[in-house]
Amino acid sequence: MEPQPATDPRTAIETVFRLEFPRVVAAVTRVVRDVGIAEELAQDALVAALEQWPRDGVPDRPGAWLTAAARHRAVDLVRRRENYARKLQEIGRTLEDTPPPQEPQDPDAIDDDLLRLVFTTCHPVLSPEARTALTLRLLGGLTTAEIARAYLVPEPTVAQRVVRAKRTLATRNVAFEVPYGPDREARLGSVLDVIYLIFNEGYAATAGDDWLRPALCEDALRLARQLAALMPKEPEVHGLVSLLEFQAARTAARTAPDGTPVLLKDQNRRRWNRMLIARGITALDRANATSAGAPGPYALQAAIAACHAHALTYEDTDWTAIATLYALLAARAPSPVVELNRAVAVSMADGPGPALEIVDTLADEPALSGYHLLPSVRGDLLLRLGRTAEARAEFTRAAALARNERERELLLARAARCET
Repeated sequence: MEPQPATDPRTAIETVFRLEFPRVVAAVTRVVRDVGIAEELAQDALVAALEQWPRDGVPDRPGAWLTAAARHRAVDLVRRRENYARKLQEIGRTLEDTPPPQEPQDPDAIDDDLLRLVFTTCHPVLSPEARTALTLRLLGGLTTAEIARAYLVPEPTVAQRVVRAKRTLATRNVAFEVPYGPDREARLGSVLDVIYLIFNEGYAATAGDDWLRPALCEDALRLARQLAALMPKEPEVHGLVSLLEFQAARTAARTAPDGTPVLLKDQNRRRWNRMLIARGITALDRANATSAGAPGPYALQAAIAACHAHALTYEDTDWTAIATLYALLAARAPSPVVELNRAVAVSMADGPGPALEIVDTLADEPALSGYHLLPSVRGDLLLRLGRTAEARAEFTRAAALARNERERELLLARAARCET
């Protein structure tokens, strides 16, 4: 395998860790049947890459290299530990001759191991909070700090959930599989939630220097599409697919060439991907066609995204329809974040005054105490009301709470503009 001297090894390792880590964990989990051990082995493989790649060069297929390295370590572990003797007898002797998995060539073809990993980490033996934290850790590649930020809970709480979840899966001998029938349906809600959260972390990263992490969006969208193929009669699966297609369609317009975030009203809609929008419309039609009652939360969010997609300009947006849909969503799946989004829609439909009243009712919500978008939205409303000094204070507070560097810069720039 020829080295690639033009590629900085440490940069390559960091990129591979972010992009390939979930696939490596999924592949090794199929071997050792323990997600905790699989994660450790994947990290060991990354350590080996740190030692070898700077010396030997970055492999042509770094993801396959990491998977092979982790699998070899799995064989060694099985051989060393007496309590894995049974697994050694069943699979250990054949692993060394097994070639590393081929990396997907078709952008719509997803490694089945990823889907198995999602369903395994969403097993009902785990609490809903533990399922989500573990899946985001293993599938989304998020740190405990990022998961805590997404859920607005203390970081030690997330760390404990992840550790206990991995221990529970191991002690209960949970199978590494995509279940069928009632078992699959029982885990569906959690699976949809974590796929959505993985996409969101890629769509607007909670921390770091980059606002977008496109690889996470692509993985989440592929998982959602695969799930729709497995469960074609589930309206919420199609609703999630529709929502992600619409959101992904805007990706190219969401950042400037230098990586600076571009707000919705300033986006060049000619850069929106019309093919993905068409796919979103098709998936939303399927969600409506398969639904026997009122639309679910994901179908409602997809309908909101469709309103934006149908508007050729920001001024053409049907904000009254969006506000109505958010009201339905708030009744169907109430949360402070939904109310905050409803306030934004109300501000566009009815003016900033009524919206500010909604936002002020959320000021004491514990779940939003460290949520930077609350003061950000409030600052925007105050600015539109001409209360520039208060708006500047809100934008400054939002910037202090934001952990993503790009978003922090945007908020500080908005605060500075209040002075002029």
